[in-house]
Amino acid sequence: MHTINHKAKTLSMKHIKFLSIFALAVMMAFTSCINDLDVEPIDPNEATSTNVFKNELSYKQALARVYATYAISGQQGGGGGMPDIEGIDENFGNYLRQYWGLQQLSTDEAIMAWDDATIKNFHWHTWAPNDVFISALYSRIFYAISLANEYVRVTNSAMGSASGQFLEDLKYYQAEARFLRAFSYWHAIDMFGNVPFVTENDLPGAFYPQQISRADLFDYIEAELLDIEGKLKAANTNEYARVDQASAWMLLAKLYLNASVYINTNKNTEALVYLNKVINEGGYALDPNYRRMFAADNHTSPEIIFPIAFDATNTQQYGGMTFILNASRGSNMPANGVSGWGGIRTIKNFVELFGISESDFTEADPAFTARADKRAYFWFHPGNWRWEIDNVGTFNHGIGVNKFTNFTSTGEQAPNAEGDFASTDFPVFRLADAYLMYAEAVVRGGQGGNRATALGYINALRDRAFGNTTNRISDAQMTLDFILDERGRELYWEAHRRTDLVRFGKHTGGAYIWTWKGNVKEGRATDSFRDLYPIPSNDLDANPNLTQNDGYTN
Repeated sequence: MHTINHKAKTLSMKHIKFLSIFALAVMMAFTSCINDLDVEPIDPNEATSTNVFKNELSYKQALARVYATYAISGQQGGGGGMPDIEGIDENFGNYLRQYWGLQQLSTDEAIMAWDDATIKNFHWHTWAPNDVFISALYSRIFYAISLANEYVRVTNSAMGSASGQFLEDLKYYQAEARFLRAFSYWHAIDMFGNVPFVTENDLPGAFYPQQISRADLFDYIEAELLDIEGKLKAANTNEYARVDQASAWMLLAKLYLNASVYINTNKNTEALVYLNKVINEGGYALDPNYRRMFAADNHTSPEIIFPIAFDATNTQQYGGMTFILNASRGSNMPANGVSGWGGIRTIKNFVELFGISESDFTEADPAFTARADKRAYFWFHPGNWRWEIDNVGTFNHGIGVNKFTNFTSTGEQAPNAEGDFASTDFPVFRLADAYLMYAEAVVRGGQGGNRATALGYINALRDRAFGNTTNRISDAQMTLDFILDERGRELYWEAHRRTDLVRFGKHTGGAYIWTWKGNVKEGRATDSFRDLYPIPSNDLDANPNLTQNDGYTN
């Protein structure tokens, strides 16, 4: 059994067997994913609402399973047995693991040494519609959506006879499930564009989901978030790792900031409405300790708005933070509280955004502890590492990244430390991101903010980064190019980079070239259609209602 109750994580995932109704609903309500990545029920003999939702507590336990789909990969734990989706190793099929990979590996922030299937293709921009990792994330997104759909259906039914506190709880639970559905649909609109569309109104049964346009999906996500804003708990009042109004505000701001990509319409003014709410009404504060937000005690940070929670004892699997922590440590890098698989590191182009060069690292100080910007958690040992990546498959060609750790921010063992598994939570939304989004929306001409406030937010982040006020920028320096670079410096490896580079017109094409982009060492321009991932071939083959994204052929 799994729980996310470590460190005051009180949204229990006990009695996971109750939740097989959701696996059955996924298979029946989303039948277009029927080939290599079939989603099959864990225990169809138990999948009825009558024996699943036996008491009031079971509704909260079921909500925990909706949250858990971002963190765990199956029903059993330990990385094997009873996976949520089939057609890929359960550990590779983890939601956060694949989302992180598709957001990071196609950019300048991360490169992978492994030879697993097609994983190198992401940094090279050579992926195809039959890519197993793309199919895994796509299936994960719609598995999560189907879990939420079924939860909304079940709670709609339960509300008819509920009363008192239980009714109030159900209303909050359902609003949270609707947020998580909108959250996954945001991943879909951002990464895949025009996708199959199902809601709680599409009852379980064999049918082919219709494809929704990117513009119509934008409208749906916007309407859902606006509707549930007042139905979620007030900002910063819910249990840890559960969403509240501030989470909805952040997701709305993300949707609006990227509207120029999604629907070719500028909505920076709308973004500022909700960024002002996050910043002024959310009750969050910049963490004076940058390190803490990426350590095993990051549940104590005042800055993290919405995390995906992990616990080494109770959420055991080899995706999520377990993957990020283990795969980023190898060669002679220092311990980070887990083992060292090696595999992921960064490239010189990204490290140079910090004004750091190869000569700054020495054998005596491979972490370059004298760096001015303390956000730069890199590792390069001149004795056995190579700055230039001559061989993508060699882990110590490139620069190691030490940003995340499974120790606490004071260097102590993580709570519930156990083997390779992580107890560090993944920060999905945090206040620093809102500050940088505010500045970007202002510079792009949005109304409802001002340059002086935007400059103050950026300089607050730089004061924290440098530990002094001597590295502040001027208003003239607050350009879009600077903001993109500062987003990299502040938010690297937090699964923002691909979306950011697309929004700034630098993900594909020749405006920004980095090492091994385009599958050549010196880098080269890539085709703009790769700003979207393809609809997986297996879903196109299964669902006659789907049309492939431009530029891709099956």
